[in-house]
Amino acid sequence: MKDEVKVLSPTAILGYGFPRESLKEGLARKPDVIAVDAGSTDPGPHFLGLEPEDLSGIGQFGRVIRADLEPLLEASLVAGIPLIIGSAGGAGGTLHLMGVVYLIRDIAEKRGFHFKLATITAEFDQGFVLERLRAGKVEPLGPVPELTEDEVRRSVRIVGQMGVEPFIEALNMGAQVIAAGRANDPAMFAALPIKRGFDPGLSLHMAKILECGAIAADPGSGSDCLFGTVRRDHFIVEPTNSARVCTVRSVAAHTLYEKSDPWRLYGPGGMVDLSRVRFEQDGPRHVKVTGSRFVPDSVYRIKLEGATRVGYRTICIAGIRDPGAIAHLDEMIEETRKRTVEQFAEVPKDEWELHFKVYGRDGVMGRLEPRAEAAHEVGLLIEAIAGTQELASSICMFAHTIILHYGFPGRLSTAGNLAFPLSPEDIPCGSVCRFNIYHLIEVDDPVAPFPIEITEV
Repeated sequence: MKDEVKVLSPTAILGYGFPRESLKEGLARKPDVIAVDAGSTDPGPHFLGLEPEDLSGIGQFGRVIRADLEPLLEASLVAGIPLIIGSAGGAGGTLHLMGVVYLIRDIAEKRGFHFKLATITAEFDQGFVLERLRAGKVEPLGPVPELTEDEVRRSVRIVGQMGVEPFIEALNMGAQVIAAGRANDPAMFAALPIKRGFDPGLSLHMAKILECGAIAADPGSGSDCLFGTVRRDHFIVEPTNSARVCTVRSVAAHTLYEKSDPWRLYGPGGMVDLSRVRFEQDGPRHVKVTGSRFVPDSVYRIKLEGATRVGYRTICIAGIRDPGAIAHLDEMIEETRKRTVEQFAEVPKDEWELHFKVYGRDGVMGRLEPRAEAAHEVGLLIEAIAGTQELASSICMFAHTIILHYGFPGRLSTAGNLAFPLSPEDIPCGSVCRFNIYHLIEVDDPVAPFPIEITEV
């Protein structure tokens, strides 16, 4: 049995890019696997909730995925090591996954690459979720409502975050390239070390550090490589770019990234206890970590993510520099709301929404903004949401027209309160979706919900 497993993480998310020299340096260190995350819930529910006809390209990254895929495929095949991709296409549904699989096959055909490809789907059937729900096997994840059968049926798409087990199964089936749907972020990085018998606590903690590429380095970047080596009682992380270093501070900080509990890293099937972790500067550019310990759950739970469509959005972006208009902006917004309600009185109030964000004043924090000083210019974002695109656009147009011409006290001009950087002023944005499932589901087998298909490319 080997004394270590080396994992190369080329970038934070497939499509973010990476310096080719960093990849070359990483390959010179002879990794056992290249693993890369390819999606996230960070962009919200939009891509998860879209229908096939709404999608442009693949997920939220489009053609830039190809620019990362081709050198990684080539590196994997030349080195004879697996390439593992998780949460393919962004949201990780079958639709998104197959877009990435298409790119993999297209690159392989054009370059003459041949390999065994594993495709792992992560969509959950509504019927299965309903069955588990009725059996009391579904629970909220965090401060979300209890799941109802109506919400399950409303979902356009439901995905589950797979753990390491489906990746290990695909490796056992001889796959060299693995493209998977929605996955727990560390899973693809920890799969090979855990398959080879290394400590799951150390493997998963190292994977947590590697998942975002060189963000865990200083200076941090999601568009650069990070290299991890797990051994029997510790792991080491280091950047492959000589312009970056890993420090105790940078690595410890990334351990806390996207975590509500500093001592526990939760994932499918259990959690990593971080209460006894120790970070050591083991060299000028790398950090040694010890003490990570995996604690399995009594039952195996998987996080579910589901999205439903709630309407259509139109926005208008405008700038305001007149000090009089800025001083009276709240009055202008309030009057606009009132006039819009009157204008669209025939539409029930619960079937449309109108929102205003004032950037340069409180556009980010809203009522929580602690600084009250006046700005000399502000950006105004008007957002209308309604059951149809036409209605959303009509509401947005009416609202911007009211503010554009509103006669506040002391106004010197007869019109022109807003400056529009774009034409047309009102921009249809298409579907609006929301997460309606953000829950944990108990499963009997961590592999069975994630079908694996092996093909020769």
